[in-house]
Amino acid sequence: MQKPQWKPSKDRIAATRMDAFRRFVNQRHGLELTDYPALHAWSVTAREAFWQAIVDFFAIRFAEQPHAVLEEGLRMPSARWFPGADLNFAEHLLRRRDDHPALIAIGEDGSREQLSYAELAKHVAGLQKSLKNAGIGVGDRVAACMPNTWQTLVGMLAATSLGATWSSCSPDFGTQGVIDRFGQIEPKVLIAAAGYRYAGKNLDLTDKLNEILERLPSLEQLVVLPYSRPQAKAEDFRSDAAISLWADFYQAGGEPQFTAVPFDQPLYILYSSGTTGVPKCIVHGVGGTLLQHVKELGLHTDLHDSDTLFYYTTCGWMMWNWLVSGLALGATLVLFDGSPFHPGPERLIDLIDSESISIFGTSAKYLAALEKAGARPGSSHRLERLRTILSTGSPLAHESFEYVYREFKQELCLSSISGGTDIVSCFALGNPVLPVWRGELQCKGLGMDVQVWNEAGQAVIGEKGELVCVKHFPSMPVGFWNDPDDEKFRAAYFDTFPGVWAHGDYAEETVHGGLVIHGRSDAVLNPGGVRIGTAEIYRQVEKVEEVLESIAIGQEWDDDVRVVLFVRLREGMALSDELQARIRQVIRANTTPRHVPAKIIAVADIPRTISGKIVELAVRKVVHGQPVKNTDALANPEALELYRDLPELQR
Repeated sequence: MQKPQWKPSKDRIAATRMDAFRRFVNQRHGLELTDYPALHAWSVTAREAFWQAIVDFFAIRFAEQPHAVLEEGLRMPSARWFPGADLNFAEHLLRRRDDHPALIAIGEDGSREQLSYAELAKHVAGLQKSLKNAGIGVGDRVAACMPNTWQTLVGMLAATSLGATWSSCSPDFGTQGVIDRFGQIEPKVLIAAAGYRYAGKNLDLTDKLNEILERLPSLEQLVVLPYSRPQAKAEDFRSDAAISLWADFYQAGGEPQFTAVPFDQPLYILYSSGTTGVPKCIVHGVGGTLLQHVKELGLHTDLHDSDTLFYYTTCGWMMWNWLVSGLALGATLVLFDGSPFHPGPERLIDLIDSESISIFGTSAKYLAALEKAGARPGSSHRLERLRTILSTGSPLAHESFEYVYREFKQELCLSSISGGTDIVSCFALGNPVLPVWRGELQCKGLGMDVQVWNEAGQAVIGEKGELVCVKHFPSMPVGFWNDPDDEKFRAAYFDTFPGVWAHGDYAEETVHGGLVIHGRSDAVLNPGGVRIGTAEIYRQVEKVEEVLESIAIGQEWDDDVRVVLFVRLREGMALSDELQARIRQVIRANTTPRHVPAKIIAVADIPRTISGKIVELAVRKVVHGQPVKNTDALANPEALELYRDLPELQR
């Protein structure tokens, strides 16, 4: 009988915020909720009481009180949460004002800068004043093309303190990728780095920025952070907008002021990956984002004000927005900018020790790469304060669960989490009071009525189906930018099952109440009419020592679909008949004959988005001779050419 990989002790459970919240709810409502399943069931049946409890438990401050918790229409997405309420997002992230470290920004070159909560507030106050003088107010867009450093965070807090809307991307986006995003939302102010570092290289952004500036006619102010180009001057850049260097634009000092805005006022604009067309501009509201983030960080991640929180992310991925909300809990954030593998595979593990990180967030791909590199962090590092590892970006393989508990430490909550840009948060995630089962996300999020539905729209357990959320939740997007009738928004999430959010994940609910994600629904393979999630294949291929990573697609062939597996091999390895046979044997032995690829082809690279997700749809289009739109959304668009006109696919 399978045993959990980890189970929290009674003392550890009793010390969690999650258990404190359960007791808070019981006392307030005269209930006897004894465990998490009971608490979750209550949170989705008594949604108004639940979200009000989140407001009160985390002391959310409304400048203007709401006249209700929820006004719900006949069917999703029609609903209004906390109508009449006014609040400010930045105010909640800056409640702490002492000398405790708010953030530590570390560069790939080893540079380290630290700001206390008091210092952070002074920087925000100074920049706020300058943005206000530049004409920024409620509803204006402030955009950033920036590395993950403290200036980016100060920019976000200063903009949102004024009620403005923030949108960011990372400097490794292609020129067209930036234009496709910021060109739609027409920012008044752009904060941009003159250069950045990655994998030991110093990259100059001057030419790219000048191309971008030519195509942003809405811009009124450019603020340039020299960063890796200390010699950068304002004169290097061409724009009709006013141009200032970061150090000249503002002076830190004073107390920040906070403009209260409606609960649904646009806070962030995030973007879909954009690999099938121009990225969708997903608008997230102030109140819903704040409530969802304090719930997930405070309860599901058990983040306390004594914790140090790290997540490896760029400013173009929603995990950056999630990470920085850790300030609302008074924790210390560690921001890292650069390659996670430079100068070696244990670069981020070094940070766990040097910065006393207690909660470490990364991607499934990173953990798999660490294992392939032979890293044994528990033997080479102290990891004294580390108590939680978070993983997202793609499904975490069963073998990666075993690797973490074998090679990191056993007294650890390993939380695979899943949600996304669409909800700037999670549908399923970790839980400090529950055991960790191999291959499973621990639980559905509180307040999220998540189910797995079959094609008939029936909830199923132990069967694969569509991941759906059947009731409205506060962090549902306000809508899409420039989508006045919500036509694109409804088509994106509510066409599959009218009135029900279909997330686009192919998933399975387990007997433990956890979830397994089998891949994206639009990437599901369908040989002989049998639906197969790509993650089921990847989990097996990762066991093969010679294979670094893989990507699987369905190729139309002989009036059916055949599975084609592309593999990137270790340096010096060749795809011999023997290796192909071994790959097929591993897949067949651990899945079904339907999962076994008809073709296995070696490739030099696998295309992925800027945030590191492999793009099955783009590869499938290339294989079938169809155009791929918006390749600027890819980190390595040149890799797509490796899949074009392959002779192996013609037979």
